[in-house]
Amino acid sequence: MSNEELVIQAEYVYKEETRLTVLKTSRFFTGDGFVVYDCKGQLVFRFDSYGPNTRDKEELVLMNPHGRSLLTLRKKKPSLHQRWEGFKGERKDGDKPIFNVKRSSIIGRSRTTITVEVHENPGMEYFIEGCFPQRCCKIFNATKKLVAEIRRKVDPTTNVMLGKEVFLLCVQPDFDVSFAMGLVLVLDQINGENFFDNGTIETSVHPTIED
Repeated sequence: MSNEELVIQAEYVYKEETRLTVLKTSRFFTGDGFVVYDCKGQLVFRFDSYGPNTRDKEELVLMNPHGRSLLTLRKKKPSLHQRWEGFKGERKDGDKPIFNVKRSSIIGRSRTTITVEVHENPGMEYFIEGCFPQRCCKIFNATKKLVAEIRRKVDPTTNVMLGKEVFLLCVQPDFDVSFAMGLVLVLDQINGENFFDNGTIETSVHPTIED
């Protein structure tokens, strides 16, 4: 069991490396949601939180393209270390969390280490290192093996780096892609800031099909 990875949704565990384009949407309010596409331009995940009370939202739900709940993330309050809990599918009263996410340090806001602990297997844990606002993070398992990475996206036609509202999520084989995207949602909440007010040009981005 110690050599396995945490699986939230088995249908999102692939035998090859998966590269997803993640687009942070903000049509009405800051931090409205995300849409996630595969390398063929097909919608894989979506997360919507339209409304003026987005920053007060204590529960996030990652959905498939058809609106089925894959993973629910709930913020624990009060929590000095910004602790979040993860539940499979749509959380119901009485459900026990599968994992929890917390900041290892509360000093500084940008470059931090995030720890992910799995409840049913104390030996299974993950570490997120890097700077999410700069879209530069790596996710490691307990053996320090890289399982997923967040990085800036470059337009293949112009070789120009795109704005921070669109980035890549690269997931290694046998690691649950839905779990990786759930961690992106938590990172976005922990770092909570207006990524459109950062000196970069806001662009309308459509997923590009990669070879």
